[in-house]
Order: sequence, then structure tokens, then C-alpha cells
Amino acid sequence: MIKRFALTPLAAALLLSGCVSMAPKYERPAAPVAASFLVSTAAGEAASAIEWQRYFGDARLQELVRLALANNRDLRVAVLNIEQARAQFRITRADRLPTLGLQATGNRVSNDNEDLSSLYSVGLGVSAFELDLFGRVKSLSDAALAQYLATGEARRAVQVSLVASVANAYLATLADDELLALTQRTLTTREESFKLVKLRFDNGVISALDLEQARSLVETARVSLAQQQRQRAADFNLLTLLVGQPLPATLPAAATLYDMRLADLPAGLPSDLLASRPDIRAAEQQLIAANANIGAARANFFPRISLTAAAGSTSSELSGLFSGGSFGWTFAPQLVLPLFDTGRNIAILGSAKAGRDIAVAQYEKAIQTAFREVSDALAGQATFAEQVRAQRAVAGAEAERFRLAELRYQNGVASYLDYLDAQRSLFIAQQAAIQANLQRLQNQVTLYRVLGGGDLTAGR
Repeated sequence: MIKRFALTPLAAALLLSGCVSMAPKYERPAAPVAASFLVSTAAGEAASAIEWQRYFGDARLQELVRLALANNRDLRVAVLNIEQARAQFRITRADRLPTLGLQATGNRVSNDNEDLSSLYSVGLGVSAFELDLFGRVKSLSDAALAQYLATGEARRAVQVSLVASVANAYLATLADDELLALTQRTLTTREESFKLVKLRFDNGVISALDLEQARSLVETARVSLAQQQRQRAADFNLLTLLVGQPLPATLPAAATLYDMRLADLPAGLPSDLLASRPDIRAAEQQLIAANANIGAARANFFPRISLTAAAGSTSSELSGLFSGGSFGWTFAPQLVLPLFDTGRNIAILGSAKAGRDIAVAQYEKAIQTAFREVSDALAGQATFAEQVRAQRAVAGAEAERFRLAELRYQNGVASYLDYLDAQRSLFIAQQAAIQANLQRLQNQVTLYRVLGGGDLTAGR
């Protein structure tokens, strides 16, 4: 005997809801940049494969980064944005399946003869479920998924930027400490020198001009000291803001900027940025979402079929709802075919296509921006080391010049103006050496960031 199975209206509707997407086939746009960077680098481990703990080996900096990843408010907002996008995706995904609920109704109707009739029902019902024959709901769900994935990439971009910002702020405080110590030493030296100059002035050996020149150097050093103290406080406040809490007193001891070492990084090819840069991946997900929105807009031109169904017990008497023979079901499909909407659907489609074109431009700009940032950082990596070496050589030469100028002045061979000029030049050269070393280290941090950073979860 052959058994025949009949589909219920609801089951048939669910089978029909298997749709064909009307979204354009997604194709990744070509990267609008050169195939390689102008500055070549040696081969080595890629930045994306290096955990931040390995790259930033200083124990104090590592602890500061851990605190920032746990407490920074910008990162917290990025995480909450992911939760919001995930909820929105679940909402749109739920629209692809029927909503089943318990329904109970009761109606009493009176006619002209004042006769009353009643109808009660209770059961399960499906309300306003759209048969997604042309992929409108699926396209909206795909767009929501891409938006959700984009927020995940945006969170990682915030993480990478946060790690780099903490590192740069920490390096700035180390430079401030060295500059403060240098300025304090210089002020002490100038104050001692001024005492000797004043003694010679009081004894009539030198003129008032020499005395005021020496006083000017002392006050200039005090100005520099006040500026450095203010800058140190500002950099410390920035570091505290990035960490998201007051800095604990139990942090490991700080290193010195002079002894800080960060490894050089290979840049690879510009195409590698497409996989390693979270901001580029986020821009691509936004492009995918915009592409899916075109599918939803195209589906608006086709019939939209929705249904309402219910199955349960009905009776004209409340007491008879659950008696035998009271079972019944209703199935009410509805078809809406757009005929005249004053150009609404055409405008929606045009807006979706324009949104896709905007997303393409933003994606291409993200790639170009990344290419420029990496190129700038590579240029710095190729030149900062030599700049630091040369600047330290300048400081060494100025130190020797100052020593000789001091001897010549004490022996009456050189004027006091030559001595003051050598002292001033030495201070400037020593400051420049510290600043150049800070720029070199911060450029390496920047290169780590613009190459996409490394694993941000290991060792947290």
C-alpha cells in the first residue's frame, strides 16, 4: 500500500519561503594602491603574528596595557556596540522564521433584532509571517550580519589603537623624566656658574653685561623646567585616562627611555593589509552590508506574501472550548503587489545603490589611508635610527665644545659670550637627542599599529 502525505498550509508556506537573493554578487574591489611599498624592509616575523606582550617587553608597560584593556571606556563602548549589533542581527534573523504564539479570543456580536452570538477560540497561531520568495528578509539579515561583523572589527581596531596609545604615552613619560633630569642638572650647573659670575662682578673683574647674560641663562633653565614639569603632568594624565583608572602603586619599576628596545618590523606587501588591518576589514563588512541592502531594495518591486495562521479549539460557548469536535484551523495568506507608489521603491533602490557606492569609496579610502600610514612609518624606521645616532654625536661634540670653552674662558683666552653660547648649545643638543630617541620608539609603535597589531588575547 502506498502512503500519501499531504502538506499542511503552514508547512507548504515554509517550503516556499526558501528564496533566491536578489542582491548583486559581491566582488571585492581592487586595492587602489601600488603593489609594494617604496621602502623595502628585511624579512622577519609579521606584526600580526607577534603578541603585544612579546613586542612590548617592558614589565611596567605590559601591566599598563593589561589595565587599559580591562578598564578603558572607549574599548568598553566598542564592546557594547558589538552586543547591540548582535542583538539587531538576531532580530532580523528571527524575521526569517514564523513567530508562534498562544492566542485566545472572545467575540460577542449583536444584530438589529438584539440577538447575541458568541465565538470563543484558543490555540496556537502564526501572525504576519512573510514568505521570503524574493530574498528581501534574507538580504536584510545578511546586511545585519555584516554590520555585526563590522562592529567586531571596529572593536579590534580600538584595541590595537589603545595598545599603541598606551605605549606612546608611556614612552612620552619616560622622555619627560629624562628631560626633567637634564633640565634640573642644567639649572643646577647654571646656578652655580651664576654664583661665580656674581662673585667676579662684585670684585670688579667682569661687567654687568656678563652678569645679566648669566642671569638670563639661569632664568631660561627655570622656564624650561616649568615647561617640562607641566608636560610631564599632562602626559601622566593622558596615560591615566587611557588606562581607565589611577595607576597602581604596585606597578613594576619603570625602565629608561635610553634603554628601551623595540624590534624592527617587516611590512610585507600592501595586499597583506587587507587581512591584518581591522579597520579595512570593518570597511569591507560595511560594503557587504550595503550590497545586501540593494537586494532588499530590489525585492520591493515584487509581490510580498504574508500569512496568518491559527489552529486550536473554537466554540460558541465558553464551556465548550475543550470538548470533542471543537478543533479547527484558519489560514489567511495575503499578497501585496506594488502598482503605483509615486516612485518610492525606485528611490529606495537608488538610495541603496548610492549607499553601496559610498561604501566602495570608503573601503578604498581605508586601503589608501593604511598604505600611507605604513609608508610613513617605514620611512621613519629607515631614517630615525641614523637621526638618533647623529643627534647623540652632536650632543657629544657639544659637550666637548663646552668643556673646552669653559677652560678657555677660565684661562682668559675666550670671552664669556663664547662660554654661554657653548652652554646653551649643549643643552639644546641634549634635549634634541632625547626627543629624537622618543620619536624613533614611537614610530616603531606606530608601525606595529598600522600593520594591524598582533594577538591581543594571548596572556590577558
